[in-house]
Amino acid sequence: MAAPFLQQVKTMLGFLPPFVRGVIALLLLVLNTLFWCALLFALALVKLVLPFKAVRLRIDPGLNAIATAWIACNSGWMRLTQRTAWDVQGVAELPYRGWYLVNCNHQSWVDIFVLQHVMNRRIPLLKFFLKQQLIYVPVIGLAWWALDFPFMKRHSRAALRKNPTLRQQDRDTTRRACEKFALVPTSVMNFAEGTRFTQAKHAAQASPYRHLLLPKAGALALALNAMGAQFHALVDVTIVYPGGAPTFWQFLCGTTPRVVLRARQVAIPAAFCEGDYDGDAAFRAVLQRWLADLWEEKDLQIEALLQHAP
Repeated sequence: MAAPFLQQVKTMLGFLPPFVRGVIALLLLVLNTLFWCALLFALALVKLVLPFKAVRLRIDPGLNAIATAWIACNSGWMRLTQRTAWDVQGVAELPYRGWYLVNCNHQSWVDIFVLQHVMNRRIPLLKFFLKQQLIYVPVIGLAWWALDFPFMKRHSRAALRKNPTLRQQDRDTTRRACEKFALVPTSVMNFAEGTRFTQAKHAAQASPYRHLLLPKAGALALALNAMGAQFHALVDVTIVYPGGAPTFWQFLCGTTPRVVLRARQVAIPAAFCEGDYDGDAAFRAVLQRWLADLWEEKDLQIEALLQHAP
C-alpha cells in the first residue's frame, strides 16, 4: 500500500503552487539534514577523539553510509515535490566498487544535488573540493568537515605572486585529503572550471568554448598524483538544463522542467599518476591538452543535447 500512496502524494504535490512546493521541499531538506547530521556528528566525535588509522577504517564507512542515507532522503522529497523530467545515460554501466575521479561542468549549486541524486549508490560517495568559506555554513559545513571534504582557499594572482607559499597550502590540503580517501572507496569530485558558469565570466575569460569556462588542471593533477593508481577511471559527467540553469530556490520549487545528464568512463593514462605538474612544463602541457580535448568534446555534446532537447 505504501508505493501507491507515495505516488498519490507525488501527484497531489505536483499541482501545488511552486512557492508552496518550495517551502515544503526546504522544510523537508532542513529536517532531513538535522536528523542525519546528529548521527553524523556523534560518530565523527569518536574519530576526532581516537585519531588512529584502525579507528578511521571502521568509522569512515559508517559516516559515508549516513551521508548516503541523507542523499537518499533528499531524493525522496525531490520525487514528492518536483515534476522534473530526468534524462540520464551512462550511469548504470558504472561498477559500484572502487575509486573514481569525477569531472563535471558547473553551472549552479543545483549541480551538486543533481550529481548526488543520480550517482547515489551507483558509485562510492562523492566528495567535493570546497571553498574554505563554506565550512561556516550552519550544520552542513561541519558535516562536510566530518566527511573529510577538502576545503580550499582561493587566492588572487596578486596574492600568489606576493606569497607563493599560499599555493603550496592548497596542494598540501589536497594531498592530505586524498591520503584519507585512499583508505575507503571514494569518488573524488572535481569541477575543473573552478567556479559556476556565467556569461560574464565566459566573456571575461574569452573562453574558446561556447558553453564552458576554461578548465583548470591543477586540482586534477594533485588528485592523480596523490592516488591516481587507485582510480578505476575518470567519470566524465555533463549536465545540461535545457530550460536554463536554475537557482537553488527554483529547483526547490520544482520549476526545473528537465535535467539532462550524460556520464562516461575515460581511461586515465598511467603517466598522469606519476608526472610533476608544477616542475615539469612538458608534462603540464600534456595534461592540460588532454583536459582541453575532453572540454572540446563536452562543449560539442552540450550543444547537441540543447539542439535535440524537446
